[in-house]
Amino acid sequence: MRTRAGGCLCGAVRFVAREVQVNAGICHCEMCRRWTGSAFVAVTVPTANIEWSGAGHIRRAQTSGWAERAWCNECGSNLFYRMTADDQVNTEMPLGLFDDSNGFRLVNEIFIDHKPDSYAFEGSDRTLMTRQDCIERFGALNTEPENRAG
Repeated sequence: MRTRAGGCLCGAVRFVAREVQVNAGICHCEMCRRWTGSAFVAVTVPTANIEWSGAGHIRRAQTSGWAERAWCNECGSNLFYRMTADDQVNTEMPLGLFDDSNGFRLVNEIFIDHKPDSYAFEGSDRTLMTRQDCIERFGALNTEPENRAG
């Protein structure tokens, strides 16, 4: 784990994140694909370990019964995904926001059964979870309709 800096496309929002782990994951649910235009590739950072500058440019929306998503109101860059049911203990941050996105290791893909056939990620040394696997592990997803997965 180490400290990493980053920011949005226009630079209005910047951050420094401490104790950033190297393990990254991908979500293929419909909501994440619509939000990012593809799969959501992210790393988990403890929320308390993120220092934001330009926070006045951050906009948030409660996008499901259990999570919020945020973006820069100037350039539209996606900034984070947070579970609101767990008191925002962790924040999922897109790898593309980091000034240096080298050194991360893909360890899991969730909603793998929702991934379109138009792309695939290289390698096979990772955990693959279906929608049902996620429901069984995280529970809260069970309250949402089938097509509102993440």
